[in-house]
Amino acid sequence: MVVSNKADKTITVLVERRVKHPVYGKFIRRSTKVAAHDEANTCNEGDVVTIVETRPISKTKSWTLTRVVERYRETATLGPDEPAA
Repeated sequence: MVVSNKADKTITVLVERRVKHPVYGKFIRRSTKVAAHDEANTCNEGDVVTIVETRPISKTKSWTLTRVVERYRETATLGPDEPAA
């Protein structure tokens, strides 16, 4: 999932995985943030994307965007006069 697209042609992607705890055996979530190259600046925050490892593009970028799996849909926010359901 894209967590930042503030830089030009660069997105920050949060990669989550599930690992088994070595002592307790419970599956826990671990995450890593990687910088990926987005040539056309097509991604927005919240988009679910697929990235692939590639040659180093810069000091921190070794991943590139292959496709946008799902676009982020913003939900309607409640106004000041609308009660919460």
